[in-house]
Amino acid sequence: MSVVGIDVGYQNCYIGVARSGGIETIANEYSDRCTPACVSLASKNRMIGNAAKSQMTTNFKNTVHGFKKFHGRAFDDPLVQVEKPKLPYSLHKLPNGNTGIKVRYLDEDKVFTVEQITGMLLTKLKETSESALKKPVVDCVVSVPSFFTDAERRSVFDATQIAGLNCLRLINDTTAVALAYGIYKQDLPTPEERPRNVVFVDMGHSSFQVSITAFNKGKLKVLATAFDLYLGGRNMDEALVDYFCEEFKNKYKINVRENPRALLRLHQECEKLKKLMSANSSDLPLNIECFMNDIDVSGRMNRGQFEDMSAQYLMRVEMPLKAVLEQSKLSRDDIYAVEIVGGATRIPAVKERIAKFFGKDISTTLNADEAVARGCALQCAILSPAFKVREFSITDVVPFPITLRWKTPTEDGVGECEVFSKNHAAPFSKVITFHKKEPFDLEAFYSCPQELPYPDHRIGCFSVQNVAPQPEGESSKVKVKVRVNVHGIFSVSSASLIEKQKGEGEDMQIDSEPMVDQEGQGQGDQQNEDNSSSSKVSWTSFNKKSICFHTVTKKVRKIYEYCCYLLLSCDIVCVFLSSQHQMIIQDKLVKEQNDAKNAVEEYVYDLRDKLCGIYEKYITEDDSNRLTLMLEDTENWLYEDGEDQPKQVYEEKLDALKRLGQPIQVRHREHEDRPRAFEELGKKLQIYMKFVDSYKQKDERYLHLSAEEMSIVERCVKEGMVWLNSRLNAQSKLGVTQDPIVKVADIIDKIQELEDVCNQGSTCQKPTVEEAPEVNDQNSEAHNDPAARQAAEGKGDAKGNQCLRSKLRNHHAFPTTDHLDSRHINNWDHFSIVTSNFCGLVLLCPPLDLLTF
Repeated sequence: MSVVGIDVGYQNCYIGVARSGGIETIANEYSDRCTPACVSLASKNRMIGNAAKSQMTTNFKNTVHGFKKFHGRAFDDPLVQVEKPKLPYSLHKLPNGNTGIKVRYLDEDKVFTVEQITGMLLTKLKETSESALKKPVVDCVVSVPSFFTDAERRSVFDATQIAGLNCLRLINDTTAVALAYGIYKQDLPTPEERPRNVVFVDMGHSSFQVSITAFNKGKLKVLATAFDLYLGGRNMDEALVDYFCEEFKNKYKINVRENPRALLRLHQECEKLKKLMSANSSDLPLNIECFMNDIDVSGRMNRGQFEDMSAQYLMRVEMPLKAVLEQSKLSRDDIYAVEIVGGATRIPAVKERIAKFFGKDISTTLNADEAVARGCALQCAILSPAFKVREFSITDVVPFPITLRWKTPTEDGVGECEVFSKNHAAPFSKVITFHKKEPFDLEAFYSCPQELPYPDHRIGCFSVQNVAPQPEGESSKVKVKVRVNVHGIFSVSSASLIEKQKGEGEDMQIDSEPMVDQEGQGQGDQQNEDNSSSSKVSWTSFNKKSICFHTVTKKVRKIYEYCCYLLLSCDIVCVFLSSQHQMIIQDKLVKEQNDAKNAVEEYVYDLRDKLCGIYEKYITEDDSNRLTLMLEDTENWLYEDGEDQPKQVYEEKLDALKRLGQPIQVRHREHEDRPRAFEELGKKLQIYMKFVDSYKQKDERYLHLSAEEMSIVERCVKEGMVWLNSRLNAQSKLGVTQDPIVKVADIIDKIQELEDVCNQGSTCQKPTVEEAPEVNDQNSEAHNDPAARQAAEGKGDAKGNQCLRSKLRNHHAFPTTDHLDSRHINNWDHFSIVTSNFCGLVLLCPPLDLLTF
């Protein structure tokens, strides 16, 4: 089971995985741990990540980036309308009012939802994870900004489903950073002690987030969060772009904003310049060649000028810091440390303002780019049963207060109850008791629209059905359980009816739930209950020994329905998932086609170069000219009629070329490797010939071997020598442009065959004869008797011969250890030179007494 954490940023994405006992940030196919949040659609396929970013200036109308802010937002949303003029691609209003993205894909104009685009990006990140982990990836944890509302979170969650992922949790960016910070700390205070309060500041490319988190051993609790939705590194980039647009207009008489491609290039160069100025205070150049109308442009900027033109943005850094401190009700002295993450926090002026506000040095112990992804991976590991992680509880907050509203029969006709206040602990469940005689609706909305970074404060409408009065005509008690889940999404998780039943019961003094009048005026009693329980039994007391009513819970299978605004239905999500699979298949087909085409092109270039180099002497001049002409024709075909052909056509073209090119390659390889193979075979034959000669000379080390077995070895050696001489003579009569008679593989097989037979005899050890212990003089005389000694030696020879015959019968087992290899020869100074009669080879053979058998 895989554990993956994904940080989906406005500009870039990072993937954290749990493996090898720790958390790693993995790299993509470009060996880059940073994957651009960019999707490019073309006439035949999609490009995602690094490949898509390279298309931003060439295919800018169909390359989508910066789409994270459009999650869960209507087309008429003020934020969408502000962003629309800045984008090179087109936005479109969908039938449900959501924001769509219009591009040209597969030679057709198509409109994709933001969820589909994010699903494409997540699919790419999923493939990257699977490639690194070498196993399927399903479960994951995905980061979202802490200020995302219910609609935005539901939109991101739908995108994970479209990508085929099982999102275990949507975790806030700053909470993920806090987890990555705290879980490794060994010196945290105990739960009984005062917590350690740490401020986490995250300024990315498009937004600014701050949170204060209290740490104790084994747990963290987020106290408060604050943000600036419109403050980030791109604001500084835009300040530079505005400056250079004006400078180029006066200096070169060009209007950059009229050319989308030039504007994109200027944005990229200004971002690079901003990063350089963070590390250098001197004047830095900005040069762009062929910028517009074949004009080269240049300019200069230093850090002081940059900070002056960004002053209006730098002033806004302190406002979220002040807000989060007020919400947490802490003073600056209560803050233990200030941790900064996010690319924009590398700007010196931003660091200075943060440090000045808190009156202490800022800490940079976390990786500014990868901390969120690492925190997501840790959360996924905690939730996964496949990993054992140190126990660490996480309590997040509800960023905006949530209120429920329902209709009542009173004069105003509306009842309200704030179920979750600002910075309320999450995830959390509450049970609200209503007394109703008929079905009713609950409307959930955010209590303070003026504090909401979202134009629509509504969350959803929940309909409680199948509600009827009690048999006595009284109102039914309905318990509704509301919850903010681990994703930060509000929902009515259950609703149940409480029915009264008559029965004998003892008088019990138990606190009863407060009752509302029969009409159910909407003063719902709000009670916090355990997350695992949505109902409880309550009793109403009467006089002693009287009949009392005890209540039981009756759960109806489907008692409520809900409707969330701008929410994708399950059917639409399934359609998008199917469409995603089709696009993946199309991308795979195009990739296979391109790979086949590239293989043909690569083979043409490689073979043509070698025909004029290392292959030149292995092919006749006429064949070389014909093959070169064929390669040139193939190259021309690739750029003309073969520009767009099916995969099979390219494979057939490659096979035709290989039928001509591979024989040349084989001749070259065989000519290079054959002498070494013949030399190795010659060495083996010489060693085994020495072994046979030693046996014939009655060497005592081999007397235990029978003549029958040694004749097999001798015959094998002689046959090997005959084979070697015949192949050498036949091969020497051929030219290098002809196919070889004997191949290196044949020689290797011959060596193996020789070793299988000869090593069996040469490695069979001489048996040892155990001497009987001396008991008395008679036994001693028998032990020294020559006849007895010969009988014992005969018995040993019989055992040795039986051992050799057994091994020879099973020589097909192919022993792998070569006991006759030169590595067993320790004294190389005693080698004698033996000259063979083939190929002018000089073989080094050691004296017989130095060989190890």
